[in-house]
Amino acid sequence: MRKFMISVAALSLLSACGMGGGASEDASGDGTGTVELAEFPERPLWGDTHLHTDNSFDAFGFGARLGPEDALRFASGEEVISTTGVSAKLSRPLDFLVIADHAELLGGIRRLYDAPRVMIRDETMRKWYDMMHESPQESQRAMSEIIAAAAANTLPAGMNDPEANAEAIAGVWTAHLDTLDRFNRPGKFTTLAGYEYSLVPGGNNLHRVVVFRDGSEKTKQTLPFGWDGTDEANVSQLWDYMEGYEKATGGSVLAIPHNSNMSDGTMFELTKHDGGPMTAEYARRRAEHEPIVEATQIKGDSESHPFLSPNDEFASFGDVGWELGNLTDPSSKENGMFAGEYLREALKRGLTIEQQTGVNPYQFGMIGSTDSHTALATGDEDNFFGKHTGNEPRGERGNEAQNLGTRKGRFAWNYLAGGYAAVWARANTRAEIFDAMERREVYATTGPRMVVRLFAGFDFADDAFDGDWVRDGYANGVPMGGALVDEGKAPRFVVSALKDPEGANLDRVQIVKGWVDASGNTQERIYDIAWSDPANRLMSGGKLPAVGDTVDRAKATYENSIGAAELNTVWTDPDYREGQNAFYYVRVLEIPTPRWTLFDAVRFGVELSAESAANAVSQERAYSSPVWLNSPKTGA
Repeated sequence: MRKFMISVAALSLLSACGMGGGASEDASGDGTGTVELAEFPERPLWGDTHLHTDNSFDAFGFGARLGPEDALRFASGEEVISTTGVSAKLSRPLDFLVIADHAELLGGIRRLYDAPRVMIRDETMRKWYDMMHESPQESQRAMSEIIAAAAANTLPAGMNDPEANAEAIAGVWTAHLDTLDRFNRPGKFTTLAGYEYSLVPGGNNLHRVVVFRDGSEKTKQTLPFGWDGTDEANVSQLWDYMEGYEKATGGSVLAIPHNSNMSDGTMFELTKHDGGPMTAEYARRRAEHEPIVEATQIKGDSESHPFLSPNDEFASFGDVGWELGNLTDPSSKENGMFAGEYLREALKRGLTIEQQTGVNPYQFGMIGSTDSHTALATGDEDNFFGKHTGNEPRGERGNEAQNLGTRKGRFAWNYLAGGYAAVWARANTRAEIFDAMERREVYATTGPRMVVRLFAGFDFADDAFDGDWVRDGYANGVPMGGALVDEGKAPRFVVSALKDPEGANLDRVQIVKGWVDASGNTQERIYDIAWSDPANRLMSGGKLPAVGDTVDRAKATYENSIGAAELNTVWTDPDYREGQNAFYYVRVLEIPTPRWTLFDAVRFGVELSAESAANAVSQERAYSSPVWLNSPKTGA
């Protein structure tokens, strides 16, 4: 609450910085009443909830010189020139964007860079100033030092005091909100206000993207809440801030955890953040404020890990490099930490905690996003502009060592091309997109825009797809993100997956189920429920044969001569047990396609390292938000 009071006190500063950016009332509000709402969501809206511009301290230090306006122009389909001078354009515009610059040092590194050198009294800050002005390479080294210092809580005092920097931060925030309003076009392209809360004690990534439902009249009444750099800081302080904002403005805000794969087991703990027993109230606050989690992005995929799911042949996607350590120490990881990092295990832990406290803290939906620090929201393998400006397109980037806090441990080819968030909303407005996130009617993809739909109920017919199955799904069941109350019979699932019209065919559709058995142990099982070429791909030993591989490694191409454009099915849980709480989510796999590293190798004529070459082809995927089956005692 203290931080929100500071934010309210800064309102005079916000007024001094200028209220109102000249946008229309429709553009500056939450979109309510501006466009006609569909009866129910008709198509997924595509967006990125996690993009950084030159207002982020690390993005600027790594060399980014594109700001929020450039980011919005790019995401809405315009061509822009990247910081390193490369023409950049999406093949299709996005429907919405959340620019999530770090709250900490918001605009601060640019201020240091632009400051008169003689005015910089701190020796460390003067050293970083000199490094940033010497060369792009030295600027990147300075940024690695700053990230490591932030994780170790050794930043110079002048850089880490939000109260001392409040006036400058207020100016950046207000200008940013005005820019969002200028680009917000209800019904066509939506800009949501947000920022990143970058809690990283000891290098353990506990970051959250904070997203507002509201227009600028309300979001201008606060300032981004950042980590104060102390070891005592914890996520409940962010929840305090969020509750303070909602109480003071009547608005709504949610938080999205990300990169749990780099938290050294601390993102999804069985206890409270301080090691104390999990309580119902703590679980309730977490579930209320964090309804969705970022499952996949440039810094790896957090859905599953082979150590936790040894029977899942597809569990290792996007894990290489990121399983070694936390954000700043790529050697800190022990196997016992994985259970607190990967989303499938977190969903299982949520069921266990629910049995103990009556509340499930980890009843979350899943999205993907980029976490790009170039201001370019690219999620496509053939259009990858790098994690940051230091690795925008060029020949050898895939083979280089690349870690954020040090220069050891990880390589650029470990980085994924990114991900996107798909949102089932009734209209393309701030309020409707936010509300869909709150009810978890969202899903994640690793970049391809495949269309995935999931309904769960008890009475869906085998021939459901012969009728108006979407209307029936809403009328007689729940969509992804929903919860069913056990009626004493096996749940049925209506599942549909369509390929990305510009992408690869589909290999298979799976349902991932998790539950707690009679002994109190968590269990999981993967079901292949629909797949391409079923006449020839027959189950053997409980396994489905591989779909094949058409990738031409010499040309970085593939053919849609295998796989299917569409997979639909109605599936019933064959292992249902009455009274057993469970979750179910859909995983859709594409046929094998080239990764960005292979596109780079062909484009620039470079030879990939042996490890990179062995990982140059992958099966892109989508993860739906789960549906929960709860006993009548637990309820929906």
